[in-house]
Amino acid sequence: MKQQHRKVVEQAWRSLWVFPLIGAIVLAAQAHPDVKIIVERSVAANDKDFAAEPQFNFKERDRVGKTVKTFQITMIDGSPYQRLLSSGTPLSAEREDSELQKERKAAAERRAQTPEQRETRIADYTKQLRSDHEMMSQLSLGFEFEIAGTRKVGQRTVWILTATPKHGYRPPNLDCQVLPGMRGEMWIDQDTYEWVKVTAQVIRPVSIGGFLAEVEPGTRFEIEKAPVAPGIWQITHFSMQSQAKVLHFIKHNSTEEDWYSDFQPTAR
Repeated sequence: MKQQHRKVVEQAWRSLWVFPLIGAIVLAAQAHPDVKIIVERSVAANDKDFAAEPQFNFKERDRVGKTVKTFQITMIDGSPYQRLLSSGTPLSAEREDSELQKERKAAAERRAQTPEQRETRIADYTKQLRSDHEMMSQLSLGFEFEIAGTRKVGQRTVWILTATPKHGYRPPNLDCQVLPGMRGEMWIDQDTYEWVKVTAQVIRPVSIGGFLAEVEPGTRFEIEKAPVAPGIWQITHFSMQSQAKVLHFIKHNSTEEDWYSDFQPTAR
């Protein structure tokens, strides 16, 4: 009896530390799923957001160097129209009326287009949209990711993924040739798998277009996204600092920063 009682006690004692250990392992697995799954789900979320972009009008504020301009972006008959709202300072009443007249004229011209003209106009917009989308998608294809930890961003908890160039990655176009020379970080919301923030910086010189240009260390960009409608996120901030040499001896440095706000569904 004593031996049997001792076995019961030993089993109970093991349960005091074995079960919590198992629970901790399970919780750890839940907190950090496979990084490949995180990235795949984030790409799917990003694809959904890109498909939804034409469904919104919004305001865009651009800063290039010291010049700041604000625009209203409105979808008119299948492609966006950009109306100036301010150029450093608010527009005068006369200038504001002139800009509205330009928008009305553009809308009328679009309604009067032949089917072929309309198709060409929308195709040009779609081509640019696809180009932007491919560049964003290549961020997930051109890097190896590791989970560096988690962080609270407002009420959200994000995974922080570090990104280093993937061995053997071949950029599909000129725009993506800089990616093998970059490293970055991706913040992904744990609930929605949306990209909260993406940053990348050049860590070694990269030739673009053979001998035409070379992007140098110091070049970096940052993208931030936020929800604009149920289940839909859009880019709300983009910044880029570039340092490059054209023909390997002409220095070209530039800065750009864009903010996007006041997203409203397009008129049906």
